[in-house]
Amino acid sequence: MWRRSPAAAGGLEICLVHRPKYDDWSHPKGKLKRGEDPLAGALREVEEETGHRAVPGTRLPTVEYEANGRPKLVRYWAAEAVSGLFVPNHEVDRLLWLAPPAARDRLTQPRDRTLVDALLHVLHLA
Repeated sequence: MWRRSPAAAGGLEICLVHRPKYDDWSHPKGKLKRGEDPLAGALREVEEETGHRAVPGTRLPTVEYEANGRPKLVRYWAAEAVSGLFVPNHEVDRLLWLAPPAARDRLTQPRDRTLVDALLHVLHLA
């Protein structure tokens, strides 16, 4: 999820969340409900984790990895935040809006950094 910075003359900011269960910084994401459309599920999960509604844009690369011995497949979209307010919860205790270089540095997993580059590319900022 991204937005135009309210403070930095409209510069791009990327939303990162801190998940206390894993003590990591990542892009908002989650699990689909049975039979749920991937895009609808992504928007639902983003809102549940961040309190923000988002308008979906271009699809970003799908990320595949293994976690706790199980394969994971995560689909991402370039989604612009349009409204909302973050309230800490059991899944996400902190949220940051960061400029792309700071977001890239803050992300815990290297695989998540490629999504910053992909977002900049689809927004024609790379």
